[in-house]
Amino acid sequence: MIQRRKVIVGTLSAAVAVATVGGSAPGSASAETPTTGGPETEKSLPKPAPVQLTVTPGNGAATVSPANPVVVTVRNGELRTVAVTAGATKVDGEVQADGTWRSSGALAYGKTYKVVATATDGTVKISNFATVKPQHTVEATFRANSNNTLKKGSTYGAGQPVIVAFSRAVNKAAAEKAIEITTSPAVEGKFYWADGRTVHWRPAKYWTGGTSITVKVNAFGLKLGNGVYGGKNASTRFTIGRQLIAIADNKSHLTKVYIDGKLVRTMKSSLGKGGSTTGANGQHISYWTAGGPHVVLSKERVHSMSSASYGITDPADPNYYGAEDIEYCTRITYSGEFLHAAPWNHSLGRANLSHGCVNLSVSDAKWVYENFLIGDVVDVRNSPRKMPIWNGVGDWTVPFDKYGT
Repeated sequence: MIQRRKVIVGTLSAAVAVATVGGSAPGSASAETPTTGGPETEKSLPKPAPVQLTVTPGNGAATVSPANPVVVTVRNGELRTVAVTAGATKVDGEVQADGTWRSSGALAYGKTYKVVATATDGTVKISNFATVKPQHTVEATFRANSNNTLKKGSTYGAGQPVIVAFSRAVNKAAAEKAIEITTSPAVEGKFYWADGRTVHWRPAKYWTGGTSITVKVNAFGLKLGNGVYGGKNASTRFTIGRQLIAIADNKSHLTKVYIDGKLVRTMKSSLGKGGSTTGANGQHISYWTAGGPHVVLSKERVHSMSSASYGITDPADPNYYGAEDIEYCTRITYSGEFLHAAPWNHSLGRANLSHGCVNLSVSDAKWVYENFLIGDVVDVRNSPRKMPIWNGVGDWTVPFDKYGT
Protein backbone atom coordinates (compact mmCIF):
# COMPACT_ATOMS: atom_id res chain seq x y z
CA MET A 1 0.00 0.00 0.00
CA ILE A 2 2.89 2.35 0.63
CA GLN A 3 4.13 1.98 -2.95
CA ARG A 4 0.62 2.59 -4.41
CA ARG A 5 0.22 5.79 -2.39
CA LYS A 6 3.45 7.18 -3.82
CA VAL A 7 2.10 6.65 -7.30
CA ILE A 8 -1.06 8.59 -6.55
CA VAL A 9 0.88 11.50 -5.13
CA GLY A 10 3.12 11.66 -8.18
CA THR A 11 0.10 11.79 -10.44
CA LEU A 12 -1.40 14.74 -8.58
CA SER A 13 1.84 16.66 -8.79
CA ALA A 14 1.85 16.35 -12.55
CA ALA A 15 -1.67 17.69 -12.74
CA VAL A 16 -0.72 20.71 -10.72
CA ALA A 17 2.21 21.43 -13.03
CA VAL A 18 -0.04 21.46 -16.17
CA ALA A 19 -2.38 23.96 -14.57
CA THR A 20 0.47 26.29 -13.82
CA VAL A 21 1.86 26.40 -17.44
CA GLY A 22 -1.51 26.40 -19.08
CA GLY A 23 -3.08 28.88 -16.69
CA SER A 24 -6.15 26.59 -16.03
CA ALA A 25 -7.25 24.15 -13.49
CA PRO A 26 -7.02 20.41 -14.21
CA GLY A 27 -9.87 19.16 -16.33
CA SER A 28 -10.70 22.62 -17.91
CA ALA A 29 -11.15 23.17 -21.68
CA SER A 30 -7.85 25.05 -21.95
CA ALA A 31 -5.97 22.08 -20.61
CA GLU A 32 -7.22 20.06 -23.59
CA THR A 33 -6.37 22.68 -26.27
CA PRO A 34 -3.20 21.93 -28.27
CA THR A 35 -0.31 24.33 -27.53
CA THR A 36 0.68 27.08 -30.00
CA GLY A 37 2.90 25.93 -32.82
CA GLY A 38 1.25 22.59 -33.31
CA PRO A 39 0.30 21.25 -36.73
CA GLU A 40 -3.32 22.42 -36.51
CA THR A 41 -2.27 26.01 -35.58
CA GLU A 42 0.11 26.33 -38.55
CA LYS A 43 -2.65 25.32 -40.93
CA SER A 44 -5.00 27.98 -39.53
CA LEU A 45 -2.56 31.00 -39.98
CA PRO A 46 -2.93 32.96 -43.31
CA LYS A 47 0.05 32.88 -45.66
CA PRO A 48 1.94 36.22 -46.21
CA ALA A 49 0.79 38.13 -49.31
CA PRO A 50 3.29 37.86 -52.15
CA VAL A 51 5.50 40.86 -52.91
CA GLN A 52 4.27 42.78 -55.99
CA LEU A 53 6.47 45.12 -58.06
CA THR A 54 4.94 47.51 -60.61
CA VAL A 55 6.90 49.50 -63.20
CA THR A 56 5.56 52.55 -65.04
CA PRO A 57 5.81 52.85 -68.07
CA GLY A 58 4.61 49.28 -68.43
CA ASN A 59 6.49 46.50 -70.18
CA GLY A 60 6.28 46.85 -73.95
CA ALA A 61 5.11 50.47 -73.88
CA ALA A 62 6.15 52.45 -76.96
CA THR A 63 6.17 56.14 -77.93
CA VAL A 64 6.66 57.09 -74.29
CA SER A 65 7.40 60.76 -73.67
CA PRO A 66 10.95 61.15 -72.31
CA ALA A 67 9.56 63.81 -69.97
CA ASN A 68 7.64 61.13 -68.07
CA PRO A 69 9.51 59.66 -65.08
CA VAL A 70 10.09 55.96 -64.48
CA VAL A 71 8.21 54.93 -61.32
CA VAL A 72 8.60 51.62 -59.47
CA THR A 73 6.17 50.74 -56.68
CA VAL A 74 6.26 47.80 -54.26
CA ARG A 75 3.40 46.15 -52.40
CA ASN A 76 3.77 43.84 -49.42
CA GLY A 77 7.50 44.45 -49.23
CA GLU A 78 10.35 46.86 -49.70
CA LEU A 79 12.61 47.78 -52.61
CA ARG A 80 16.23 46.77 -52.56
CA THR A 81 17.54 48.03 -55.91
CA VAL A 82 16.28 49.64 -59.12
CA ALA A 83 18.35 49.94 -62.30
CA VAL A 84 17.15 51.84 -65.38
CA THR A 85 19.44 51.63 -68.41
CA ALA A 86 19.56 52.29 -72.12
CA GLY A 87 22.62 50.40 -73.25
CA ALA A 88 25.53 51.76 -71.20
CA THR A 89 23.57 54.82 -70.10
CA LYS A 90 22.16 54.73 -66.57
CA VAL A 91 19.24 56.83 -65.37
CA ASP A 92 19.45 58.21 -61.85
CA GLY A 93 16.61 58.08 -59.36
CA GLU A 94 15.79 57.67 -55.69
CA VAL A 95 13.26 56.24 -53.27
CA GLN A 96 10.52 58.67 -52.26
CA ALA A 97 8.92 59.15 -48.85
CA ASP A 98 6.10 56.76 -49.75
CA GLY A 99 8.52 53.95 -50.62
CA THR A 100 8.28 54.26 -54.41
CA TRP A 101 11.32 54.76 -56.62
CA ARG A 102 11.22 57.65 -59.09
CA SER A 103 13.72 58.58 -61.80
CA SER A 104 15.35 61.99 -61.57
CA GLY A 105 17.60 61.84 -64.61
CA ALA A 106 16.22 62.81 -68.00
CA LEU A 107 15.30 60.19 -70.57
CA ALA A 108 16.06 60.69 -74.26
CA TYR A 109 14.09 60.49 -77.48
CA GLY A 110 14.18 57.30 -79.56
CA LYS A 111 15.70 55.00 -76.91
CA THR A 112 14.78 51.60 -75.48
CA TYR A 113 15.04 51.36 -71.70
CA LYS A 114 15.33 48.33 -69.43
CA VAL A 115 14.13 48.45 -65.82
CA VAL A 116 15.28 45.82 -63.29
CA ALA A 117 13.68 46.17 -59.86
CA THR A 118 14.48 43.87 -56.89
CA ALA A 119 12.65 43.62 -53.58
CA THR A 120 14.31 42.71 -50.28
CA ASP A 121 12.81 39.21 -50.40
CA GLY A 122 14.49 38.57 -53.75
CA THR A 123 11.47 39.21 -55.98
CA VAL A 124 12.60 40.63 -59.35
CA LYS A 125 10.64 42.63 -61.93
CA ILE A 126 12.02 43.32 -65.43
CA SER A 127 10.33 45.76 -67.80
CA ASN A 128 11.24 47.24 -71.18
CA PHE A 129 9.80 50.30 -72.90
CA ALA A 130 10.70 52.70 -75.74
CA THR A 131 10.51 56.48 -75.95
CA VAL A 132 8.99 58.32 -78.89
CA LYS A 133 11.17 59.10 -81.90
CA PRO A 134 10.15 62.53 -83.29
CA GLN A 135 10.30 63.49 -86.93
CA HIS A 136 11.42 66.94 -85.80
CA THR A 137 12.29 68.69 -82.57
CA VAL A 138 11.85 72.40 -81.98
CA GLU A 139 13.69 74.86 -79.77
CA ALA A 140 12.20 77.93 -78.08
CA THR A 141 14.04 81.24 -77.78
CA PHE A 142 13.01 84.61 -76.37
CA ARG A 143 12.98 87.89 -78.26
CA ALA A 144 12.46 91.54 -77.47
CA ASN A 145 11.44 92.03 -81.12
CA SER A 146 12.40 90.70 -84.54
CA ASN A 147 15.68 92.63 -84.43
CA ASN A 148 16.83 91.76 -80.90
CA THR A 149 16.88 88.82 -78.52
CA LEU A 150 15.49 89.27 -75.04
CA LYS A 151 18.44 89.20 -72.66
CA LYS A 152 17.92 87.21 -69.50
CA GLY A 153 17.95 89.38 -66.40
CA SER A 154 17.79 92.66 -68.34
CA THR A 155 15.42 95.60 -67.88
CA TYR A 156 12.85 96.61 -70.50
CA GLY A 157 10.15 99.21 -71.00
CA ALA A 158 6.49 99.09 -70.02
CA GLY A 159 5.39 98.08 -73.53
CA GLN A 160 7.62 95.02 -73.88
CA PRO A 161 5.53 91.89 -74.49
CA VAL A 162 6.72 88.37 -73.83
CA ILE A 163 7.81 86.96 -77.20
CA VAL A 164 8.57 83.26 -77.67
CA ALA A 165 10.00 82.17 -81.01
CA PHE A 166 9.97 78.48 -81.95
CA SER A 167 12.45 77.13 -84.48
CA ARG A 168 9.64 75.77 -86.67
CA ALA A 169 5.86 75.96 -86.89
CA VAL A 170 4.03 74.37 -83.96
CA ASN A 171 0.51 73.54 -82.86
CA LYS A 172 -0.57 76.80 -81.25
CA ALA A 173 -2.85 75.37 -78.57
CA ALA A 174 -0.23 72.83 -77.46
CA ALA A 175 2.49 75.49 -77.42
CA GLU A 176 0.40 77.85 -75.32
CA LYS A 177 -0.11 75.10 -72.73
CA ALA A 178 3.65 74.65 -72.55
CA ILE A 179 4.28 78.33 -71.81
CA GLU A 180 4.17 79.34 -68.16
CA ILE A 181 4.31 83.07 -67.37
CA THR A 182 4.61 84.34 -63.80
CA THR A 183 4.58 88.06 -62.96
CA SER A 184 5.00 90.03 -59.78
CA PRO A 185 2.68 91.80 -59.24
CA ALA A 186 0.38 89.22 -60.84
CA VAL A 187 -1.55 90.22 -63.96
CA GLU A 188 -3.68 88.40 -66.50
CA GLY A 189 -2.61 88.32 -70.14
CA LYS A 190 -3.42 86.93 -73.57
CA PHE A 191 -1.54 85.33 -76.46
CA TYR A 192 -1.22 86.70 -79.98
CA TRP A 193 0.43 84.67 -82.76
CA ALA A 194 2.42 86.81 -85.17
CA ASP A 195 2.93 83.72 -87.37
CA GLY A 196 3.01 79.94 -87.02
CA ARG A 197 6.14 79.95 -84.91
CA THR A 198 6.15 83.28 -83.01
CA VAL A 199 3.79 84.04 -80.14
CA HIS A 200 3.43 87.22 -78.06
CA TRP A 201 1.84 87.62 -74.62
CA ARG A 202 0.81 90.92 -73.03
CA PRO A 203 -1.33 92.13 -70.13
CA ALA A 204 -4.39 94.34 -70.57
CA LYS A 205 -2.46 97.52 -69.70
CA TYR A 206 1.15 98.63 -69.90
CA TRP A 207 3.38 96.98 -67.31
CA THR A 208 3.71 98.73 -63.98
CA GLY A 209 7.23 99.92 -63.28
CA GLY A 210 9.27 97.36 -61.34
CA THR A 211 7.26 94.33 -62.48
CA SER A 212 9.28 91.11 -62.69
CA ILE A 213 8.41 88.52 -65.34
CA THR A 214 9.50 84.87 -65.45
CA VAL A 215 8.81 82.75 -68.53
CA LYS A 216 9.14 78.97 -68.80
CA VAL A 217 8.56 76.90 -71.92
CA ASN A 218 8.06 73.33 -70.70
CA ALA A 219 8.34 71.81 -74.16
CA PHE A 220 10.64 68.81 -73.69
CA GLY A 221 8.78 65.59 -74.43
CA LEU A 222 5.67 67.49 -75.46
CA LYS A 223 4.00 66.90 -78.81
CA LEU A 224 3.79 70.27 -80.55
CA GLY A 225 2.46 69.19 -83.92
CA ASN A 226 2.36 66.32 -86.38
CA GLY A 227 5.62 64.51 -85.61
CA VAL A 228 7.01 67.63 -83.90
CA TYR A 229 8.18 67.56 -80.27
CA GLY A 230 9.90 70.01 -77.98
CA GLY A 231 13.67 69.53 -78.00
CA LYS A 232 14.28 70.96 -74.53
CA ASN A 233 12.80 73.27 -71.94
CA ALA A 234 13.70 76.96 -71.91
CA SER A 235 13.28 79.82 -69.46
CA THR A 236 14.06 83.48 -69.04
CA ARG A 237 13.29 86.40 -66.75
CA PHE A 238 13.30 90.15 -67.13
CA THR A 239 12.26 93.26 -65.27
CA ILE A 240 10.27 96.32 -66.23
CA GLY A 241 12.05 99.56 -65.42
CA ARG A 242 10.27 102.79 -64.66
CA GLN A 243 7.08 103.13 -66.70
CA LEU A 244 7.99 105.54 -69.52
CA ILE A 245 5.30 106.68 -71.95
CA ALA A 246 6.11 109.23 -74.67
CA ILE A 247 3.23 110.91 -76.51
CA ALA A 248 4.10 112.43 -79.89
CA ASP A 249 1.23 114.63 -81.07
CA ASN A 250 0.82 115.17 -84.79
CA LYS A 251 -1.25 118.33 -84.21
CA SER A 252 0.61 120.07 -81.39
CA HIS A 253 4.04 119.16 -82.83
CA LEU A 254 5.21 118.21 -79.33
CA THR A 255 6.48 115.00 -77.80
CA LYS A 256 5.86 114.73 -74.07
CA VAL A 257 7.58 112.12 -71.93
CA TYR A 258 5.94 110.76 -68.78
CA ILE A 259 7.74 108.61 -66.24
CA ASP A 260 5.48 106.79 -63.78
CA GLY A 261 2.72 109.21 -64.73
CA LYS A 262 4.75 112.38 -64.19
CA LEU A 263 5.69 114.71 -67.08
CA VAL A 264 9.49 114.89 -67.21
CA ARG A 265 10.25 116.39 -70.63
CA THR A 266 8.49 118.27 -73.43
CA MET A 267 10.22 118.23 -76.83
CA LYS A 268 9.47 120.23 -79.95
CA SER A 269 8.90 117.82 -82.81
CA SER A 270 8.19 117.53 -86.50
CA LEU A 271 6.36 114.40 -87.66
CA GLY A 272 5.50 113.01 -91.09
CA LYS A 273 4.50 115.61 -93.66
CA GLY A 274 1.57 113.54 -94.95
CA GLY A 275 0.62 112.49 -98.45
CA SER A 276 1.89 109.46 -100.31
CA THR A 277 3.71 108.28 -103.41
CA THR A 278 4.56 105.10 -105.30
CA GLY A 279 7.89 103.37 -104.82
CA ALA A 280 10.25 101.90 -107.40
CA ASN A 281 8.56 98.51 -107.11
CA GLY A 282 5.05 99.89 -107.26
CA GLN A 283 4.59 99.87 -103.48
CA HIS A 284 2.46 102.45 -101.72
CA ILE A 285 4.52 104.83 -99.59
CA SER A 286 2.85 107.02 -96.96
CA TYR A 287 4.52 110.06 -95.45
CA TRP A 288 2.32 110.12 -92.38
CA THR A 289 3.92 108.96 -89.15
CA ALA A 290 1.92 105.86 -88.25
CA GLY A 291 -0.57 106.51 -85.46
CA GLY A 292 -0.93 104.47 -82.30
CA PRO A 293 1.32 103.03 -79.60
CA HIS A 294 4.78 102.08 -80.84
CA VAL A 295 7.44 100.25 -78.82
CA VAL A 296 11.14 101.09 -78.92
CA LEU A 297 12.91 98.38 -80.93
CA SER A 298 16.56 99.47 -80.85
CA LYS A 299 18.88 102.44 -80.54
CA GLU A 300 21.77 103.50 -82.76
CA ARG A 301 24.23 106.29 -82.10
CA VAL A 302 24.49 106.85 -85.86
CA HIS A 303 22.28 105.37 -88.56
CA SER A 304 22.59 105.82 -92.32
CA MET A 305 19.31 106.93 -93.90
CA SER A 306 18.29 107.35 -97.52
CA SER A 307 15.07 107.41 -99.51
CA ALA A 308 16.16 104.17 -101.19
CA SER A 309 15.58 102.40 -97.87
CA TYR A 310 11.84 102.76 -98.36
CA GLY A 311 11.63 102.63 -102.16
CA ILE A 312 12.50 106.04 -103.66
CA THR A 313 15.55 105.45 -105.86
CA ASP A 314 15.14 107.97 -108.69
CA PRO A 315 17.26 111.11 -108.09
CA ALA A 316 14.73 113.09 -110.12
CA ASP A 317 12.00 112.29 -107.60
CA PRO A 318 11.41 115.30 -105.31
CA ASN A 319 11.32 112.90 -102.35
CA TYR A 320 14.71 111.41 -103.17
CA TYR A 321 17.65 111.93 -100.83
CA GLY A 322 20.98 110.18 -100.68
CA ALA A 323 22.57 108.29 -97.80
CA GLU A 324 23.28 110.44 -94.78
CA ASP A 325 24.50 109.58 -91.30
CA ILE A 326 21.89 110.61 -88.75
CA GLU A 327 22.66 110.94 -85.05
CA TYR A 328 20.87 109.62 -81.97
CA CYS A 329 18.39 107.27 -83.63
CA THR A 330 15.74 105.43 -81.61
CA ARG A 331 13.83 102.99 -83.85
CA ILE A 332 10.09 102.44 -83.34
CA THR A 333 9.02 100.52 -86.50
CA TYR A 334 10.59 97.93 -88.79
CA SER A 335 9.75 100.08 -91.81
CA GLY A 336 12.09 102.83 -90.64
CA GLU A 337 10.38 105.25 -88.26
CA PHE A 338 12.78 106.73 -85.71
CA LEU A 339 12.99 109.46 -83.16
CA HIS A 340 16.22 111.17 -84.25
CA ALA A 341 18.19 114.39 -84.37
CA ALA A 342 17.21 116.67 -87.27
CA PRO A 343 19.29 119.86 -87.01
CA TRP A 344 18.30 120.79 -90.58
CA ASN A 345 14.60 120.97 -89.68
CA HIS A 346 13.84 124.52 -88.55
CA SER A 347 10.13 123.83 -88.08
CA LEU A 348 10.36 121.75 -84.89
CA GLY A 349 7.31 122.46 -82.78
CA ARG A 350 5.59 124.30 -85.66
CA ALA A 351 5.10 122.01 -88.69
CA ASN A 352 5.37 118.41 -89.84
CA LEU A 353 8.02 118.11 -92.52
CA SER A 354 9.61 114.68 -92.08
CA HIS A 355 9.23 111.60 -94.28
CA GLY A 356 7.61 109.77 -91.38
CA CYS A 357 10.11 109.95 -88.52
CA VAL A 358 9.78 112.06 -85.38
CA ASN A 359 12.33 114.84 -85.86
CA LEU A 360 13.88 116.28 -82.70
CA SER A 361 16.60 118.74 -81.77
CA VAL A 362 20.04 117.27 -81.23
CA SER A 363 19.82 117.73 -77.45
CA ASP A 364 16.37 116.13 -77.25
CA ALA A 365 17.30 113.24 -79.54
CA LYS A 366 20.41 112.63 -77.43
CA TRP A 367 18.31 112.62 -74.25
CA VAL A 368 15.93 110.08 -75.81
CA TYR A 369 18.83 107.92 -76.98
CA GLU A 370 20.41 107.95 -73.51
CA ASN A 371 17.25 107.48 -71.46
CA PHE A 372 14.84 105.30 -73.43
CA LEU A 373 14.85 101.52 -73.06
CA ILE A 374 13.90 98.85 -75.55
CA GLY A 375 10.23 98.28 -74.84
CA ASP A 376 9.41 101.88 -73.90
CA VAL A 377 6.20 103.23 -75.40
CA VAL A 378 5.99 106.01 -78.02
CA ASP A 379 2.32 106.74 -78.67
CA VAL A 380 1.71 108.79 -81.83
CA ARG A 381 -1.54 110.72 -81.60
CA ASN A 382 -3.76 112.43 -84.19
CA SER A 383 -2.35 110.71 -87.27
CA PRO A 384 -4.77 109.57 -90.01
CA ARG A 385 -2.66 106.48 -90.69
CA LYS A 386 -2.87 103.64 -88.18
CA MET A 387 0.16 101.53 -87.34
CA PRO A 388 -0.35 97.85 -88.29
CA ILE A 389 0.39 95.33 -85.57
CA TRP A 390 3.17 93.67 -87.59
CA ASN A 391 5.24 96.82 -88.27
CA GLY A 392 7.32 96.61 -85.11
CA VAL A 393 5.82 95.66 -81.78
CA GLY A 394 2.31 96.88 -82.50
CA ASP A 395 0.67 94.77 -79.82
CA TRP A 396 -0.77 97.79 -78.04
CA THR A 397 -2.56 99.08 -81.14
CA VAL A 398 -5.18 96.36 -80.64
CA PRO A 399 -7.74 96.57 -77.79
CA PHE A 400 -7.23 93.82 -75.23
CA ASP A 401 -10.63 92.24 -75.89
CA LYS A 402 -9.61 91.72 -79.54
CA TYR A 403 -5.97 90.88 -78.90
CA GLY A 404 -5.14 87.41 -80.16
CA THR A 405 -8.45 86.95 -81.99
